[in-house]
Amino acid sequence: MFLMNSNLEYRQPLVERDAEILSVAAATEVERHLAFRDNHSETPLVALSGLAAEVGVASIHMKDEGQRLGLGSFKALGGAYAVTRLVLEEASYRLGRPVDIAELKSPDVRAVASMMTVACATDGNHGRSVAQGASLVGAKAVIFVHSGVSDERVAAIGRFGAEMIRVDGNYDNSVKETARVAEENGWIIVSDTSWPGYERIPGLVMQGYTALVREAFRQIPDSPTHVFIQSGVGGIAAAVAGYLAIAYGENRPVFTVVDPARAACLFETARAGHPVSIDHGESTVMAMLECYEPSLVAWRILSRVADGFITVEEEDAVAIMKRLANPAAGDPPIIAGESGGVGLAGFLRAAADPAIKMALHLDSSSRIFVINTEGATDPGKYEQIVGSTPKAVAAQGKTA
Repeated sequence: MFLMNSNLEYRQPLVERDAEILSVAAATEVERHLAFRDNHSETPLVALSGLAAEVGVASIHMKDEGQRLGLGSFKALGGAYAVTRLVLEEASYRLGRPVDIAELKSPDVRAVASMMTVACATDGNHGRSVAQGASLVGAKAVIFVHSGVSDERVAAIGRFGAEMIRVDGNYDNSVKETARVAEENGWIIVSDTSWPGYERIPGLVMQGYTALVREAFRQIPDSPTHVFIQSGVGGIAAAVAGYLAIAYGENRPVFTVVDPARAACLFETARAGHPVSIDHGESTVMAMLECYEPSLVAWRILSRVADGFITVEEEDAVAIMKRLANPAAGDPPIIAGESGGVGLAGFLRAAADPAIKMALHLDSSSRIFVINTEGATDPGKYEQIVGSTPKAVAAQGKTA
């Protein structure tokens, strides 16, 4: 399914608080924070020239977040950054003076952090980031996971010392349970989705994501004409689209949000023109995108700056994982998890449909930008789908 943005807010400026969150100045500060991370390095931008020639566009570039900060997902940028910001703010309040990121490891700041507990619900990747952030600053973390989260993903979060709590049902159930228990205990919720009365912290999470856009647009040889970004609750899509709208104005690329057909809460919200919750049906293989209610902040941004919305099927997600592992002639292999290549899958679906191509002005001069949002964060699932282990695919790239 595909639709162009027809909302009344479309092409209107971002509201002031959203523009501040995603501003160039804020993104610059995120990169300054990253400079204090011991294992920080820019993730690669990969040219898929063979695939571009096959599809008939000028170029395709994929930002590969599969190695981001040792967590294997773009979400490493969001949760940990928000935790750090919250600790610095609390330290500033308690110490009665501004506290900078350079003081994060000081005894005074760590003493403040040790009294703080952060909590979140997760499908896997966001929880790892929040847990890692808490571990870095010396805070406590309690992470809620729903019944569909694999034991391997739970173990990966627990390695950072977080307390793990299983919740019956799906992601939305775990979000509600997190809110209930956190309120009872006075914990700070660090969520990547927002709801009425709770927006600032999800905004900080989104702000952290702007670093990958800054990196990509420094790395890319020519500015893209089209961007396709996958969406769960909408955080990464809104962060990228909002930043590009602010930084490039009317010269920004055409932006398309890509949803799983089985969990298309952003697509259905765009169709309705206001946030909607969708029914919980059969689970999607795109586990990190299985969300049934959009983030209010994300929708507010996307309603103004997203140009189109498209859905992809289960077979599209599986096919793109295999295609990236065994790429077109001349392209390097890329290890993409079940949700990692969905933006690229959305582009391929659009490029194969003449009506969608026309609506998005896709042609031989188009330059495409997409993000591999996660590597093999569940290696067992990856091998089951692709037929090769992540190590084997990586070795194939080194010998190519």
